[in-house]
Amino acid sequence: MQSIDSPIPHFLIRHEAMMTEFSLRILTDDIKLAQSLETECIERIDELERKLSRYHEGGEIYQINRLQAGQTLRLSEECYDCLLLAMEASVDTAGLFDITLGRQIEHLKSELSGDSPAITGQLALSPDQHAIDCLSAGRVLDLGGIGKGFTLDQIRLILQSWEIKGGLLSAGASTHLAFGCASWPINLTGEHHSRTLQLENASLSASGDEVQGGHILHPQLAEVPAQHKRIWSQCELASHADAWSTALFLTPEEMIGDSVKSSQFLQKVYVENQVEITAVS
Repeated sequence: MQSIDSPIPHFLIRHEAMMTEFSLRILTDDIKLAQSLETECIERIDELERKLSRYHEGGEIYQINRLQAGQTLRLSEECYDCLLLAMEASVDTAGLFDITLGRQIEHLKSELSGDSPAITGQLALSPDQHAIDCLSAGRVLDLGGIGKGFTLDQIRLILQSWEIKGGLLSAGASTHLAFGCASWPINLTGEHHSRTLQLENASLSASGDEVQGGHILHPQLAEVPAQHKRIWSQCELASHADAWSTALFLTPEEMIGDSVKSSQFLQKVYVENQVEITAVS
């Protein structure tokens, strides 16, 4: 999935973080404000990467993954909110999206021989304070795409607080968030077909076997074949769109319509069949 350069005049910010390139297209003709926002947005992206990456030593996810039974870790508002969104997404996807499979994901990506590690350990978010409790050790969190989507959602809040009238915020070529007064052309590129849509006040996220590989982890069934070559999910929040694109990669095509109807967050799905890229809503 690639965004198409819009004829709408905009200020472009690019920044490498979270193993991808963030591209922020902002609708403003105030260059001084745009340059100030560039600094603020880049600092925010880097701050969230430190807090949300499982690989950043000393970061909150890094610390959570090393908790022992009985220990509690106080969390920043951002980390706590991101984990809450991940929990919401897990419920909304009937468990197909699961950020607690970090150990198993690492085993699969490393192409290690032998069975995937057993799922062990239990974590619990505190309902009344920004904290997480380790009930038993062993769970390893990997936020994956939802960390990038959450970052785009946070950048939108910054821009809206400065009364920016619109923009297109992207994490790589896989996740886009459009907000404000304009619509943005997005090209969906499948294995055999393509389609251009206008994204307006919504988020779109893609999953495909060129990114995920031919097999990914199913939370209940371990490793299973991917159900699609390419699939795209549309939600209001980029966080939810990222979660759903992962879940839909495991969802048979005949079940997609039911997923859209039952979800609180999923607005529309685009899936490639033998004839075209079709929309399911």
